[in-house]
Amino acid sequence: LTEVYSSSPALGRYFRSAQVLSFSNESSTVIYQLLFSVPPSTEGFMENSMNPDFIRNILRQNIYDED
Repeated sequence: LTEVYSSSPALGRYFRSAQVLSFSNESSTVIYQLLFSVPPSTEGFMENSMNPDFIRNILRQNIYDED
């Protein structure tokens, strides 16, 4: 995750760290926390760039690009 988000053209400059909070071998589930440092109140930044769907899609795109 660190490599994916730190090299992202859209979020790389804001990305600070990724940490695994929980991992389950039984269900192959990982819960992680991403830390971003965002600029002060830029219009639309939080609604667009920090939108959970947008952040998730950056990871998805990286996975698709590897295939």
